[in-house]
Amino acid sequence: MDQQVTTHTLLEVSHCRQAYPKEANNELIVLDDVNVRLFEGEIVGLLGRSGSGKSTLLRIIAGLLRPTSGDVTWQGKPVRGPVRGVAMVFQSFALFPWLSVQENVEIGLEAMGVSRSVRETRAEEAIDLIGLGGYESAYPKELSGGMRQRVGLARALVTHPDLLLMDEPFSALDVLTAETLRTDLIDLWSERKLPVKSILMVTHNIEEAVLMCDRILVFSSDPGRVAHEMTVPFAHPRNRLDPAFRQMVDDIYAVMTRRKTPADLRAAAAKPTTGFATPLHPIGTNLMSGLMETLAAEPYNGRADLPALAAVLQYEADELLPLGETLQLLHFAELEEGDIRLTDQGRSFVHADTDERKKIFAEAARSHVKLVAAIRQVIDERWNHRASAVRFRDELEDHMSPERAEETLRTAISWGRYAELFSYDEEGQQFSLEDIEEE
Repeated sequence: MDQQVTTHTLLEVSHCRQAYPKEANNELIVLDDVNVRLFEGEIVGLLGRSGSGKSTLLRIIAGLLRPTSGDVTWQGKPVRGPVRGVAMVFQSFALFPWLSVQENVEIGLEAMGVSRSVRETRAEEAIDLIGLGGYESAYPKELSGGMRQRVGLARALVTHPDLLLMDEPFSALDVLTAETLRTDLIDLWSERKLPVKSILMVTHNIEEAVLMCDRILVFSSDPGRVAHEMTVPFAHPRNRLDPAFRQMVDDIYAVMTRRKTPADLRAAAAKPTTGFATPLHPIGTNLMSGLMETLAAEPYNGRADLPALAAVLQYEADELLPLGETLQLLHFAELEEGDIRLTDQGRSFVHADTDERKKIFAEAARSHVKLVAAIRQVIDERWNHRASAVRFRDELEDHMSPERAEETLRTAISWGRYAELFSYDEEGQQFSLEDIEEE
């Protein structure tokens, strides 16, 4: 039996914006105008790609981070710091290795000043609840990954929070362990054995969101916004093979791959140009080649349904969508309404030999990837045909985080080397035309 959703509002996030100052009066905007309302008795999923600000929003809700602007209210009161009644389960197990299971679970209660006898009783109850009875004296190194995450869950539940925040709690686990823990958690929720009123979870796994959540908020990226809200109409337990379940997964893929509307395009055109500072996904050429070859072969013959393809390849949306978007950037494929389709250029690449593939890729990279084109242009214009990577990294960092800038630059280096557009000296951080045949 599912828990009953009420109209009582536990949490409200209004016009939340999170930005970090950068050089040259620029800002790195992580979240922009995010609005979320959470009611008692529901599980809500924040679904989106890595880098869309979901985990940042979770930390704002917990009171661990102050938003740049906007308001967060918890049970009608403004959040001004860590919130009592809110507990979090992290992606990493975050256990203290020198403490036993019992001691790890008790530590939050100890910080709250709860007496030793009460701590012990509540910790034992939480440990039994999540299925680790008998392991109270074990240490984290003696536990499997799934057992360690159960300890993390018990540590959150032992405080009897009204709201349980979960930040990709199953992503570090193997498939079978994650599935078991999901099922156990939903069973406890449905049977009203969890001492919580609502759950807010971050995930990039579409099936996980449909399997567990009552509502799903789909985030867009750069900056993070709530792009779509979807209600999941199925009672627990849910059947992944049910046609309605599969259709909802398909619908979410379609939402996440939908072409931009005219209003979106106008808004993008109104933004100041950033030159070549467009983030690139860290996708290797071998991975691109493999997907294009798969799409070109039977049974797809150039076109595939993304959910079905993800299931065959055992990819999650957060893995498959960046790969598809990279092929779209290079004009090797097109994404739309949950499908991926090879273009004529993509088909030509698949049927070409190794040398011809490099030429096709080089033309695509120079035509459609501004950073790669800019690097080659600078090298061509220099008398010694050399250029430092520092200038490109600096400009990238004016428009994105240092980590994203480095990732983007490394991706451009990898693509340029494969296409034989330039060489790169790792030690000197220099681009050049050494060992590259002149065109």
